[in-house]
Amino acid sequence: MTFLKAVAMFCAVIGATFPPSATAGEWDRSTVITLSAPVEIPGAHLAGWGVLPAGTYVFKILDSASDRHIVQIFSQDEKTMYATVLAIPNYRLKATDKTVITFSERPVGQPEALRAWFYPGHNWGEEFVYPKAKALELAKSTNSVVLYTPAEIAPEVTTPIKSAAEPLVLELKQAPLMAVKPSGEEVQITEAVTAPPPEVLVAENRAPVAEQRLPKTASPLPMIGLIGLLALTGGLALRFAGQRVQ
Repeated sequence: MTFLKAVAMFCAVIGATFPPSATAGEWDRSTVITLSAPVEIPGAHLAGWGVLPAGTYVFKILDSASDRHIVQIFSQDEKTMYATVLAIPNYRLKATDKTVITFSERPVGQPEALRAWFYPGHNWGEEFVYPKAKALELAKSTNSVVLYTPAEIAPEVTTPIKSAAEPLVLELKQAPLMAVKPSGEEVQITEAVTAPPPEVLVAENRAPVAEQRLPKTASPLPMIGLIGLLALTGGLALRFAGQRVQ
């Protein structure tokens, strides 16, 4: 019995020291989304990609350090970045275990417009911001309040945005924000979205931020030393157990 206990303790130490790695996609909300029909998107997109054809794409958060989030849309293999979009956190009372994408319906013959994206297990999602003219069009056709920015931000880019520090991303994060009613009346963004309580954002962002900041190139020497120490401890435990059995 003593021998079995020694082995069990050794295995428990090994398991606690080397926990499984975190699931990919937690901190950047990486999500594979398949569109069954063309969908219009806001933000700065590659030339000719203002409307995403039916197909499979990857949505990711580039930056979420404030109440404004930057969402990027990639090809399925993530080799091509199609768009960089400004979004505002929008709160919902009940989280779901599946990705939820919402669209604004359009007249027959026009593609639906991307409206919001909710990541599985989260009580808040991303409500996308459109240019003013497009937001007014969507508000009238959908009879709803739509977020917009009056800032003149280039709708097309020739090279993908790869960093949250690039000028266009900073411009998106600093752009003034409003919302527009179907009547054309301009209102505050609280008419279109419900901001998540601060404690919700802190709780849901805490683990992803910690994961994002883990060093990727740390030296393996401390780990090797720890493995050696554990092996030595286990050997002594097994030897001691063997002597007790005799």
